[in-house]
Amino acid sequence: MQKRTFTLFCLLLLSGCETTRLQPQSEDVRLRWDSAKQFKTCEEKGVVTGSEGSWYSFWFISNEDLTEGAINNLKNKASERGANTVNLYSPQSFSTSVTLMGNAYHCP
Repeated sequence: MQKRTFTLFCLLLLSGCETTRLQPQSEDVRLRWDSAKQFKTCEEKGVVTGSEGSWYSFWFISNEDLTEGAINNLKNKASERGANTVNLYSPQSFSTSVTLMGNAYHCP
């Protein structure tokens, strides 16, 4: 019984190791670190946050994959709001995950 419980626990733990996939409609969302002045002709769609990782999955997923997952998550959320550009804030520092935040815009 203990062996089954342990095996089930391991499978559940590893199932959380897959990162966020980029949805096809999100492929054209651009990420920018530029000055907000360049967004004067754009329609603001709100703040979006993309995050990847948790207290247990960071042991199994590389920083590169966590960052890619957070970017995909951010782009997916921006696309859902009808945005095609995200002006990123400074990256947030976390030890077990990657989190990105920014203002979403629809620009011509």
